[in-house]
Amino acid sequence: MTVTVSVPIGVVIAREDVDSKWEDHVWRPIAVLPGAGEIDAWIEIGRGEGWEHYHADTVPMELFGKETHSYKYNLEGREPVVYVVLSDDDDESENPVSVHLVTASPYEAADYLDSGELIVEPVVMPPELVAFVSDFVEKHHVEEKFKKRKNTKVRPEEYKFGQEPIFEMRKRMGPVNGHE
Repeated sequence: MTVTVSVPIGVVIAREDVDSKWEDHVWRPIAVLPGAGEIDAWIEIGRGEGWEHYHADTVPMELFGKETHSYKYNLEGREPVVYVVLSDDDDESENPVSVHLVTASPYEAADYLDSGELIVEPVVMPPELVAFVSDFVEKHHVEEKFKKRKNTKVRPEEYKFGQEPIFEMRKRMGPVNGHE
């Protein structure tokens, strides 16, 4: 049975002015709010010269029992983070970006980063979320013993494309190093 828990995470997104000839501003996640309530639309929570902060969405962050190794790796880093995955919305949407996912797994975040179409940013994990993830890892992490594969003696010169199938050759040649 796979263990899964979920916690609602509010995502704070900043609009920041930049000095660039290609863009006049950028959107990026800057904080998460563990246990935040659901919202219907973006809520402005701060504004200053050259910046605006919004509570953009509340999404569930799921933790999976089989992923505890990646959470443990994250927690043991210099500063634990939560990865926020954003997607650019089309021009018809009133919001320029939307929250696609929030995860504590650096491996899952890397998978989304590989697509090149999503924005993946780390955000400092708040202390209460560090405690929640740590507790989950402590309860469900099972250290896996390293299993070294046995080195089989393969003679590549015997196996060439276009020759008879390997299983036929093995029948004809007999056992190799005691293996059938």
